[in-house]
Amino acid sequence: MMTRLITVFSILGLLFVPLATKAAPMSFHDFEFTSIDGQPLPAKTFAGKAVLVVNTASECGFTKQYSGLQALYDKYRDKGLVVLGVPSNDFGGQEPGTEGEIKEFCETNFNIDFPMTSKAKVKGEDAHPFYQWASDQVGMLGSPKWNFHKYLIAPDGSLKDWFATTTAPDAPKITKAVESVLPN
Repeated sequence: MMTRLITVFSILGLLFVPLATKAAPMSFHDFEFTSIDGQPLPAKTFAGKAVLVVNTASECGFTKQYSGLQALYDKYRDKGLVVLGVPSNDFGGQEPGTEGEIKEFCETNFNIDFPMTSKAKVKGEDAHPFYQWASDQVGMLGSPKWNFHKYLIAPDGSLKDWFATTTAPDAPKITKAVESVLPN
């Protein structure tokens, strides 16, 4: 008899316990960065825009990609593209400077005016949460292996594509991918 009562109350209890709601999937817009000037830079600032997130380094053999990134930004910014530079010292110690030194280098040598974040880790367990999320989305193959790895974010905050370091910003596949997610 006692077993039946416990069973009945257990069933009734389950009927009246609200079901746990499934958490909404995360998106790029759920993350926050710090700007290269030390100000909060929530990714939701870019909601409704396509974003090309690029981990950068000033002393890398691929540093010349800054020119191509700026050209891409210049070409598509009025159509809704943001290039977001994320300086990182994770690969070969090729971004040793302070945020001020990085900003001055980028502005002086490449006329960069797209947004940049403070230095961040982009690999490993202590990577910036965005990079942890992106790596989970694309797996090991699509995770940064070197400086100038690129992630393309759609206006809704979903990760749409990734491009290896060796893919130049003016490569046709980047242009095609960017054009396919532009909001305007």
